[in-house]
Amino acid sequence: MTRNLKPVVVAQPRAAKLVAKAAMKVLILCTGNSCRSQMAEGILQALKPQWHVRSAGTKPTNEVHPSAVIVMAEAGIDLASYKPKSVAGYLAEQWDLVWTVCGGAKETCPNFTGKVKEKIHIGFDDPAEFTGSAQDVLNGFRRVQVLINNTCKELAKKY
Repeated sequence: MTRNLKPVVVAQPRAAKLVAKAAMKVLILCTGNSCRSQMAEGILQALKPQWHVRSAGTKPTNEVHPSAVIVMAEAGIDLASYKPKSVAGYLAEQWDLVWTVCGGAKETCPNFTGKVKEKIHIGFDDPAEFTGSAQDVLNGFRRVQVLINNTCKELAKKY
């Protein structure tokens, strides 16, 4: 006995549209852009490689502090090629988040004329101001680096 079987067409669900969320743009501000903001940039970029993370200063120094480079290398993040930059170079860009990490930049940041969705201030002691033996200064940088690292982890979870 032969049956005439008609093929059954099963509707396929529409392929879900993959909407790629635009990468978060974060600008981290400090006065000299030599320590805290550089460390925060390196850490946050390592935690969220898909983000566009930059740092800048209101009065950038000539170089990233050598102790910042050392303690970040200990944490597996290479800041050796990083250079201090002026916030003026970022004013024309749209930012999702502007984070000030020191008191001096906090007072200057409200004058930030770029387009910003959200501003936050979470400050840290300036390790460039630490005194004592070379080991004492490095230990101070390490303490600040740990605090910045913990804050970056929280921000990475939040956003």
